[in-house]
Amino acid sequence: MAEAWAKPKAKASHGPVRTIVANNKKARHDYVIEDVLEAGVVLAGTEVKALRMGRASLVDGFVLIDRGEAWLEGVHIPEYFQGTWNNHAPRRKRKLLLHKDEIVRLGHKVQEKGHTIVPLSLYFLDGRAKVEIALARGKKEYDKRQTLREQQDMREAQRAIRQRELLS
Repeated sequence: MAEAWAKPKAKASHGPVRTIVANNKKARHDYVIEDVLEAGVVLAGTEVKALRMGRASLVDGFVLIDRGEAWLEGVHIPEYFQGTWNNHAPRRKRKLLLHKDEIVRLGHKVQEKGHTIVPLSLYFLDGRAKVEIALARGKKEYDKRQTLREQQDMREAQRAIRQRELLS
């Protein structure tokens, strides 16, 4: 009888909850990804509200290392439409939160020819805004065509396997 009044058991958590706001598909097409890092982002209040609405664009974004600090530039977070006069600028510089040794390592790699740091995705991890950044090397035009050709060949092979399974 006492069991009927017992509190329900808490649900088992399966790790941190990751809510993706924006992805940068163009970065994976234009660059060869060499290393991926997760960084926190310093945001204003209206920026967080705009992100929670799922509004952001990473297409023109890049990371700049300046005086021992990492800055996210070119990322477009539109103004919060219910904001007041203290709304944020859509394309302002945003500071990234990284460890000092990570910043130094990225700074040395970026000085090499052809390397850059691009944002891959913007998401909330347990309520905190994070950005996944990648150390990347630019692809040549023929590399991009080769990648597209490989993806198309894989899709056709998968399609043929599915057709064969349906017929048998």
